[in-house]
Formats: sequence, C-alpha cells, structure tokens
Amino acid sequence: MSNPAAESIATVQPPAPPWRIAVNRVLFRGMLFTMGLIAVVLYQFSHNLAWRFAKAQARVLARVCGVRVRLSGLDKLGGGPYIFTPNHQSHFDIAALLGYLPGNNRFAAKKELFREPVLGLVLRTMGMVPIDRGDSEESIRRLRRIGDDGCSTIIFPEGTRSPDGRLQPFKKGAFVAAIELGMPIVPIVCHGTHEVMPKGRYLSILPGDVVVKVLEPISTEGMTYEDRDRLRELTFGRIADALAELA
Repeated sequence: MSNPAAESIATVQPPAPPWRIAVNRVLFRGMLFTMGLIAVVLYQFSHNLAWRFAKAQARVLARVCGVRVRLSGLDKLGGGPYIFTPNHQSHFDIAALLGYLPGNNRFAAKKELFREPVLGLVLRTMGMVPIDRGDSEESIRRLRRIGDDGCSTIIFPEGTRSPDGRLQPFKKGAFVAAIELGMPIVPIVCHGTHEVMPKGRYLSILPGDVVVKVLEPISTEGMTYEDRDRLRELTFGRIADALAELA
C-alpha cells in the first residue's frame, strides 16, 4: 500500500555508535551470502518460495540494521511488466527495491558480477540479467523472456552508484530496451540510501530512514529508437524533480 508518510524524511538520525556499525556490517555480509545460498536451494523446489524468501529477508535485513523503508506510489502501477529505472545512491538500493517493490523483479547487473563464485551463483539462479554492452541483442532477448513471464526488470540508468548521492547522467540502455520491448518506463526515486550505506565505507550500514517513491509510468507506445534520448531526458527530469522535493 502507498504510505503518505513516505513523502519526507521525518528526523535527522544521531551518529551511529561504532559497535552498531560493526554489527550491521557483519549482518549485511552474513545475510547476503547465507540467505542467497538458501534461496538457491529453495529455487530447486519452488521458484515462488525462493522469491518470497529473498524478499522477506531483504525486509528483515533493513529492520535488524535499523533502517526504516517508506514506500509510496504503488497506486500508480498496474499489471506490468515494466522497466523500472531507479536512481542509484548505494548498495542498499538493491535491498530496498528487492524487499519492498511488489513482484519478482529481476535486476540487470554488469556481467562481471556473474563470475563471482557465490554471488554469481545466486544471480544466475534467480534469473538476473547480465549486461554485456558488446552484445545488446542478447540482453534484449533476456529482458523479453522476463517480460513474457510477467516480471519486470530493474535497471539503474546511471550505470553505477553515485559517489556522493547526487544524480548522475543516465546511460541510454534502459530506454533503448524499453522502446524495443514496448514496455513502459517507471521512474523510481531512492532517497536516503546514500546516508545509510555511504560509498567507500566497506559495506557499512547506518541506521536511518529511506524513501522509495514510485513515479508515474511513461508509456513507450509508438516510440522508436530515435526517441531514446527524449525518453532518457524525461525520466531523468522526473527523478531529479522528485529528489529535489524530498531534499
């Protein structure tokens, strides 16, 4: 359900004590690998059970680390499938989107991550999409299969995490894919995740508040490849405006 309280961050959190940061770091790394492997095992028996487990554990991770995730805008969504395009402030964006967005949404990730022994196994088993910029046609085929299964895909259009939480320029891949597949783009705003998991802090999670705000879908009906830059700029502008309102 949409939560009107999600429109703003209510309070400024006091600095977390060193022991809490250390405990959160252990929790994050331990749950990431342990629960990932459990999800892989569950997937062999039931795909839906594995997804329910993964999404529930992402919410548990937020709670035990003292992070309050406030979600709004779900009333704007229909049946999908969509290409979700959130801004990317930190690694915690992934936990928030996995745990709180409805549906078994796949993430697109750089192909190098799929070579990691444990993480790669989890990504491949759960059907995540490796992005190979040298073979965009294969990426499109994978995204089409996900859409045919009724699932949406999450693509961070900035391509990587922002170093300081500010919105970075968008790459074109997500918008070319959405036009090619005829799927709506859904801009999503992640706010506060940079503060709870700053880049360069060795996977430290700080207690705090996070907002995930779903914006109005943008139809790609009738668009062609020539419209990719216009679609990218429109999406960037909507996310930038929403971030400014939440600041």
